Amino acid sequence: MRGVNKFFGELHVLRDINLDVQRGEVVVVLGPSGSGKSTLCRTINRLETIDSGTIEIDGQPLPQEGRALARLRSDVGMVFQSFNLFAHKTILENVTLAPTLVRKVGKDQARKTAMELLDRVGVADQADKYPAQLSGGQQQRVAIARSLAMNPKVMLFDEPTSALDPEMINEVLNVMTSLTKEGMTMLVVTHEMGFARGAADRVVFMADGAIVESAAPSEFFTNPKSDRAKDFLGKILHH
Repeated sequence: MRGVNKFFGELHVLRDINLDVQRGEVVVVLGPSGSGKSTLCRTINRLETIDSGTIEIDGQPLPQEGRALARLRSDVGMVFQSFNLFAHKTILENVTLAPTLVRKVGKDQARKTAMELLDRVGVADQADKYPAQLSGGQQQRVAIARSLAMNPKVMLFDEPTSALDPEMINEVLNVMTSLTKEGMTMLVVTHEMGFARGAADRVVFMADGAIVESAAPSEFFTNPKSDRAKDFLGKILHH
């Protein structure tokens, strides 16, 4: 991302964002509510358009629309706060749909891959159920499997645990941690400080639409440079 700016009317939600994420790197984006974290995440696969600047993925500029954008989106997995599963399709159908439609994978291969991924996220035994029959934690793990089924180059997570009950959060974080160990390139917007400390290669701290600091977790959590980050960590880590 180079010089990325985004406005919602008068509100300047992303201010001159410059950010590089290397292949295989796990970057966690932290910051107070309203600091632009989710918007940053959503601009990377053009769910939000930008007003100026450039975004490139794997050397390719982000396409404006049409087939090129659809192709790029298939390379960028996205996991949201809400699970966004198709309610009228089974868990297995949810995971096989995009590979068969977009990637033109054969049905048998798509099914085989889907079952392997569902097994990997611990819900293979739920394959024939519908989303409403699963817990929130299970649904979010299915959403991760669905993204992985496209064999993406990068995974974006927009507060993937914020809608979950506390006891379900670890189910999802464990799956995400296993992805980091396998070398998946990830950008994660989260309030889970334990995950940020343990799984991130780098923490990016945002406030008021700007990147205020960027550092290794050990450095950020023990020695934040900016007053905004000190204030943020003071509020969060003392509770």
